Amino acid sequence: MEPLSGHLLISNSNLFDPNFRRTVVLIGHHDEDGAVGVVLNQPLGITVREAVPPLGGLVEPEEQLFDGGPVEPASVVVLADFIDPGRAEVLAMGSIGFLPAEADGDIGEAIRRARVYAGYAGWGPGQLEAELEQDSWVTTTALPDDVFHDEPGRLWEDVLRRLGRRYEMLRLMPRDPSMN
Repeated sequence: MEPLSGHLLISNSNLFDPNFRRTVVLIGHHDEDGAVGVVLNQPLGITVREAVPPLGGLVEPEEQLFDGGPVEPASVVVLADFIDPGRAEVLAMGSIGFLPAEADGDIGEAIRRARVYAGYAGWGPGQLEAELEQDSWVTTTALPDDVFHDEPGRLWEDVLRRLGRRYEMLRLMPRDPSMN
C-alpha cells in the first residue's frame, strides 16, 4: 500500500466508533510502523486562548481548540501552514505540517496560520490497512482548504460532495441510520 501521508480519511457508514463517526482525519505520517494524524472537524467549544493560553498568539483570537483524536487527549498538537516547511517536525503535505514539541519562541513568525488540537489519531502496524480493507474509511488527497476549512463542522459533508455522486448516499445518510 502506498503511504497515505497528506491524505484524508473520511469515515464511512460502517464506522460506528464514536471517536470517528462523521470525521475527517488528515494523515500526517504513514508507513509500515503505523500512522498518525488529526481529526480536522471536531471543535471542542472552547477557544485556544482559553484552553492553552501560551498558544493563543498562533491563531486568530476566537479560534477553537479541536479534538484531534483519542490518543493522548491531554497533549497538544499544532498543525500549521509554514512559511518555511523545513521548520515542521512532520510535513504532511506541501507547506502544511506539525509544529515540533519544543518549538522556538519565534515560531509564530514562521507560520501563516495554525490550528490547535487536543490529542491525535494513531494506528499501529497494519491497523489502518485493516480498517481500509473493511471499508471503514474513504480516502482522498487532502487540500490546504480542508485543513483550514471555514466551517469545520461541514467538512465531512463538503469533502464527500467534492468526491461526487458515488458518495451522495453516504453524505445524505442521517447521523444515526436507525432513526430514519
